[in-house]
Amino acid sequence: MPASRALPILALFALPACAAAQEHPVPREHPRLLGSRAELQQLARLRPQAWQRTQAVARQPGAGDHERIVSIGLVCAIDGDRTLGRAAVDIALKSINGPIRVGHETFAHDLANCALAYDLCYDCWTDAERAAYIDYLNRTVDANVNSETHVFHNGWYGYKNWGIGVGCYATWYENPRAESILATTLADYRDRAAPALELAGRGGGWAEGYYIHYFLYEWLFFCEVARRVQGLDLCADAPDFYRHRAIAGMFEMYPGIRDYGSRRAIPMGDSGGFVFGGDRDKELFSRCILASHYRDDPVHQAVNSFNLTTPRAGVGNYAYMDLLWRDETVPKGDLGGFKLSHLSPGPGYVYARSSWAEDATYFFFKCGDRFTAHQHLDVGHFLIARHEELAGDGGWYYDFASPHMVNYGLRSIAHNTILVLDPAEKWPGIRAGNVTGNDGGQHHNWTHHNGAVVDVADWQKGRAAYDIADLLAYEDHGDWLYVAGDATRAYSPAKLAQFRRQIVYVRPGTFVIFDRVVSKNPAFRKTWLLQAAKPPTGAAPELVVTNGKGRLFIHTLLPEAPEVTLHQGADLYIYGGQSYAPPRNPPGPLPECRIEVSPSQPAAEDWFLHVLTATDATMDSAPPAAVRRVGDTFELTVGDTHLGFRADATGGWLEQGVQRSELRQAAEPL
Repeated sequence: MPASRALPILALFALPACAAAQEHPVPREHPRLLGSRAELQQLARLRPQAWQRTQAVARQPGAGDHERIVSIGLVCAIDGDRTLGRAAVDIALKSINGPIRVGHETFAHDLANCALAYDLCYDCWTDAERAAYIDYLNRTVDANVNSETHVFHNGWYGYKNWGIGVGCYATWYENPRAESILATTLADYRDRAAPALELAGRGGGWAEGYYIHYFLYEWLFFCEVARRVQGLDLCADAPDFYRHRAIAGMFEMYPGIRDYGSRRAIPMGDSGGFVFGGDRDKELFSRCILASHYRDDPVHQAVNSFNLTTPRAGVGNYAYMDLLWRDETVPKGDLGGFKLSHLSPGPGYVYARSSWAEDATYFFFKCGDRFTAHQHLDVGHFLIARHEELAGDGGWYYDFASPHMVNYGLRSIAHNTILVLDPAEKWPGIRAGNVTGNDGGQHHNWTHHNGAVVDVADWQKGRAAYDIADLLAYEDHGDWLYVAGDATRAYSPAKLAQFRRQIVYVRPGTFVIFDRVVSKNPAFRKTWLLQAAKPPTGAAPELVVTNGKGRLFIHTLLPEAPEVTLHQGADLYIYGGQSYAPPRNPPGPLPECRIEVSPSQPAAEDWFLHVLTATDATMDSAPPAAVRRVGDTFELTVGDTHLGFRADATGGWLEQGVQRSELRQAAEPL
């Protein structure tokens, strides 16, 4: 490193964001993407256990190409093992000498892997092989100019541009086109992608849902390369997303350490996560990268403390992530005193917990707009967990446009929301799948096979179709939290005049859910849904769901004399006389019972009032609950808590002892 830019070795791997924003020339020497040889050697000395595990991965077959190339490359750069380094080159040559991948393919992963092998093992390449890699990089870029252009979709970040960016920095002085290609990529990021992050990711959540766990790590990997190699702070281009992403990421993990010391992410839209996989580690180390980037922020110091409760990468072959990203110089913050809820208004997410203990009660609520493919028709949906999932997310995402997905898994019927059945309603094509079911749920005019928009300008142009829901209230008073949302526009206007949902969460485990639903025709049957982890016991209006060490008491207070049906076993995936079961058993736990609650008499206007109480499975009962109507208010008593909900609008009041608080009356979104 030139003397004019010399930094202490530790500082390069713990550089505060304010210092990192000073742009400088790209270093000429290799390696450079992850630091110089001397800096990487110092890193190995500072993190000996992670370094030993990385060496073991490098020297044993069986890992994937990415883990092997990074691990082998680090050993080559640090120990000077050129024989081992040659193995990384040989892995890279499989892509370089193969066909150019085009379209919705993970060509970015191939480009990045080759770039890392090129940079970390530079002396192990022949001149002809280096030239072949540069030609392969440039031809792949040219072939994919029109690939993955939708900036709200994971492909822009994970399938395309991180690999292009890392490849450009790896070949900066050898590839005459590297600088111009990177300039084009960064211009597209700043002009189109960063505004999308600010719109659909304000507050750190991401409207595409679970897929952020698949792509964000790779994109942040590139952001770190850009910061270290050229001093670019790409996070500064979308601060409303990046400054909150690690916090949202904390809240997107269910409480409890699970398989191989990992944390399971909540389901959001098209989901994986119910079985152990590398996405858990990618989310962990995304948070680590961001906690290091914002190290002077007390909030991110609390994130760091949360990260440290997950002791190491769960996937053994990801040892290099601990070596590179687990920055032990970041100060530890006060996790025990950290806030217990978080709002991400971009996607319309509210997350909450009862505490930061591993046996905490967990809550998630969504009421936001539509942007892209992997979202579901699930506005107003919520999750509740204690020890295990209690109220979950139905359906299994095993294929993008399967009959199960387009008729059940992504439809409202598989979520904890409301159905309003107009027998004459027809659904347009969903994901180019064969749509035959009328579940009575939410509706979207799919102008593209994946329901996506290209960028912010496109979203604004079609806003009438995509601006479908609003969060109306979010208040956390410590002992209790209040949220409200309007999901009316998510449904066909031909059948629904209003659906507003209000939820009061009284910590540690009581949830009061009050819904006002007004249909255009009194004959349209309304149904309140709960996806129960296990078939309940008891009898309506009081049911009990027990899953492992957790239990959920379900008390229906409104409508009066409800009709309650349980769909389980062979009946779980059936509605309208048709079965939409997946073709095989899912690989992990899914809700086993769909609870449906409907009024016994038709009416244009109906109210649903439920008290859900999450407890340990050792509890035999929940606090009693009762409701009465007084004028235009429903007055509810749950144990020692008294609440009032306005019948015709959001808002009301809550009393605990002598303390009375008003619930926000709102007609405008947050």
